[in-house]
Amino acid sequence: MQFANQPLAERLRPATLDDYIGQEHLIGEGAVLRKMIESGKISSFLLWGPPGVGKTTLAKIIANTLNRPFHTLSAINSGVKDIRDVIEKAQRNQFFNQPNPILFIDEIHRFSKSQQDSLLGAVEQGIVTLIGATTENPSFEVISPLLSRCQVYVLKHLDKKDLLKIVEMALTKDPYLKTRKIEIREDEALLRFSGGDARKLLNVLELVVNADENENTIITNDIVIDRLQNNMAIYDKNGEMHYDIISAFIKSMRGSDPDASVYWLARMIDGGEDVKFIARRMLILAAEDIGLANPNALLLAQSTFDAVHKIGYPEARIILSQCAIYLATSAKSNSAYMAIDDALALVKSTGDLPVPLHIRNAPTKLMKELGYGKDYKYAHSFEKNFAEQDFLPQEVKTHRFYTPQNNPLEIKILERLKSLWGKRYSK
Repeated sequence: MQFANQPLAERLRPATLDDYIGQEHLIGEGAVLRKMIESGKISSFLLWGPPGVGKTTLAKIIANTLNRPFHTLSAINSGVKDIRDVIEKAQRNQFFNQPNPILFIDEIHRFSKSQQDSLLGAVEQGIVTLIGATTENPSFEVISPLLSRCQVYVLKHLDKKDLLKIVEMALTKDPYLKTRKIEIREDEALLRFSGGDARKLLNVLELVVNADENENTIITNDIVIDRLQNNMAIYDKNGEMHYDIISAFIKSMRGSDPDASVYWLARMIDGGEDVKFIARRMLILAAEDIGLANPNALLLAQSTFDAVHKIGYPEARIILSQCAIYLATSAKSNSAYMAIDDALALVKSTGDLPVPLHIRNAPTKLMKELGYGKDYKYAHSFEKNFAEQDFLPQEVKTHRFYTPQNNPLEIKILERLKSLWGKRYSK
């Protein structure tokens, strides 16, 4: 059958919002994107989320729903000329009162600055409506002038309920699979290997079904694992193992294993991974997992990011290796990470508590008369450059956010805090 030659994920691609599964926070009843689509007026925006959660599908549904011309470019194989061709065609069609087209750019984070610059005029003038898809934080990868002209909507990994809906849809609606007798006795392995990625889920399902020559196909966890072990894809920077490999790399450094760290680094380098992507992840790890146990780690990771950006492959591999080994062998602490998350949670639950009067700014006479800055103790005027006083709002003044962890540097920090604050850090 001809339809069986298409990948299952393509055969099941939804054509309407009602068939679209997941992302209820964006396209559910009353959600922001659905309202925009239903109004018939959309502005340029970026869809940021992991692979396989429906970014491309959503863009196509919007174009179909609004009956707009739809142009798609991939940042991997499109250049400035391709962008200009689309813009020029859109400009010509303006004379025929056609609606402005939607220009969908997949992996827009891979566009260079000059490529992104070439979009600015057309987006600003409304010649095209830009929908960009990215797996990377747009704040890092999209130039500020373009980012300021676009809304950013975050798409999430699909949850278990959504994934099971997709499996059910595949078995009951796909023209090929519904002719087969397929029984799913266990779904844990199917869901686990999907990682919240609908495309990966359907690829795994299709692989398992196609590998079974029996009339009745029974799917269990062991069968899924066996089929995948025999057909495991090589690393592909744009494909399904991208996030698995970077996860292994990060966890190896966090787990203080330099050998595993270098191995997974080599897998990414061999797969052609972007040096900035690797270096950025190490920069995050240096703050999140090493932190105050070795503050120099953040400095080295920042230097690594700057250096590999300037040098590129093949020499960048040496710099990346040096940094990965340093991070893996460094003492670990997540105290700064835990402290800010604890503080954010408290702020969210307690709201905007007033700043204590004695540490408020008092630039005017009236503020001074109201007690702003009164009784503030200037630390440098006291012994050890310290004077005990309250800096937190009254309601939370005894709350501890930072807890030094058991490593040489933070043990020294704890000793100093105890000498200054006494009981507050003696618990």
